[in-house]
Amino acid sequence: MFSREIIKKIEKIHIHTNSLVNDIFAGEYESAFKGRGMEFEEVREYTPGDEIRSIDWNVTARMGKPYVKEFKEERELTVMLLIDVSSSSLFGTVKEFKNEVAAELGAILAFAAIKSNDKVGLIIFTDTVEKFIPPKKGRSHVWRVIKEVIGYHPQKTNTDIKTALDFLNRVLNRRAVCFLISDFISEGYEKILRITNKKHDIIAITITDPRERVLPKIGFVELEDAETGETILIDTSDKNIREGFKSLNEENTKKRNELFRSMGVDYINIHTDKSLIDPIMKFFLLRERRL
Repeated sequence: MFSREIIKKIEKIHIHTNSLVNDIFAGEYESAFKGRGMEFEEVREYTPGDEIRSIDWNVTARMGKPYVKEFKEERELTVMLLIDVSSSSLFGTVKEFKNEVAAELGAILAFAAIKSNDKVGLIIFTDTVEKFIPPKKGRSHVWRVIKEVIGYHPQKTNTDIKTALDFLNRVLNRRAVCFLISDFISEGYEKILRITNKKHDIIAITITDPRERVLPKIGFVELEDAETGETILIDTSDKNIREGFKSLNEENTKKRNELFRSMGVDYINIHTDKSLIDPIMKFFLLRERRL
């Protein structure tokens, strides 16, 4: 059973995200992912106005006149939400914890998918897959997804993205659009991410808090690793320590973004102290322009 506080959070996210999708996101989602489920239907003779890019040059060479490939669009996509609920997601210094931002983000994507008649599934993970909800349609299904993300109590503390992607590849045979939502405090997932992105369409969404990027000048503080429990005492009044902390995090972000680009993995960076609407809209628009 959920506490009254959790139920209020679930209802708030349900109402807010449903409204956002109806007012803003639904059309952008459809435009961003149109044509992602295309399958070959037939070859026919070229007619004026056909896209040059659709010409089948092999058939054209054999027949001596231009022919084009025709495709039909599959009417539904499968969307998978892979959400990291490890201990580091229970962190936030502004308005919301990272797991709350992840839940709102997951709800927006789920509502947009359902509104476009797509199926939505959910994988909740730490260093193991703790919950799997197979892809389905319908508003009641979205309601269940939101409840699970907000109200779920993880059994483990660490993060293992590799395990989540391995599981995804085992349970889904059909190509899916997969939103991998995490703070990416994990190692050893590079190889499986590359493999999975060839099988599925992976979008990596990194959620960070401002205190993970910049230290405030407040004297001695004890920092604890939420996943390992290790602590360290540092003097934040030391300018070199603050600048070193900031530089290290900027370098880690740069390396992660470069890794995604090298694999052809689309990515979005979300911050708990900023609206998540702008980066999602920007992502949808960029995807639409590429189609």
